[in-house]
Amino acid sequence: MTDSSVTSRLIEVNDVNVYVEDYGGSGRPVVLIHGWPLSAESWKMQVPALKDAGYRVLAYDRRGFGRSDKPSSGYDYDTLTDDLNGIITMLDLNDVTLVGFSMGGGEVARYIAKYGEARLHSVVFASAVPPMLLKTDDNPDGPLDQAKADEMTANLTDDESAFYDQFTKVFFSPNGDGNILISEEQRQEALALCMQADKTAALTAMKSFATTDFRDDLKQVTVPTLVMHGDADGTVPYPGSGERIHAAIPHSELHVIIGGPHGVNVSHSDEFNTELLRFLSA
Repeated sequence: MTDSSVTSRLIEVNDVNVYVEDYGGSGRPVVLIHGWPLSAESWKMQVPALKDAGYRVLAYDRRGFGRSDKPSSGYDYDTLTDDLNGIITMLDLNDVTLVGFSMGGGEVARYIAKYGEARLHSVVFASAVPPMLLKTDDNPDGPLDQAKADEMTANLTDDESAFYDQFTKVFFSPNGDGNILISEEQRQEALALCMQADKTAALTAMKSFATTDFRDDLKQVTVPTLVMHGDADGTVPYPGSGERIHAAIPHSELHVIIGGPHGVNVSHSDEFNTELLRFLSA
């Protein structure tokens, strides 16, 4: 995201340099947490709208992705959430809204479970992976079965380029049907972000977002909460994720984007931004 008003820096947290973009502003801070396997660049449709509304906008590249360091370990949610907490505390952010997209929704839930809500104003789960993706005996509503998880791991291990090419098609298609709702230029931009990911990081983080159980974490969310999800999400299906997040947080607001694929912040950016700004201003 090229912007003369942005302050870009590497912040050392947990012995790892994490790339952070800070767009300033005098309003409440909004921290954008990107999905897998992208980077802060994936929020470029949201940053201008949030800036124009007066919020202090911050976005960062998760360790292993984008412009951050790419260590060989630390891709479990506890460590990733420690990174998020490091950014918040080092920048002394308060009254924060955390916006977690897809994998980033896991960091939102785990942050509250580990660090509480003292620094938070509200949270947003967008196309988010909680409460638990993997279908197991005690999580029968999980939308990801083990065979599919194994297939994804094998395909990414075998050929990154081919995997990400197909992944981005599903990401922006209703129910993954290949009817891509964004321009080819936009898809290629997303594909380029995927290719910045370290392969070890991508594989390990994929296991984390597939298998981590956030059900107890969600029970601890008491701040104002918005759940946004496309009802045609072929990557993180709404019935097994967004719908269950809303049910797990009784006070949460729900906005279902009709016909929305996984990447609704791009494919339906106007609706996404309008609803996000409405929630932030409430």
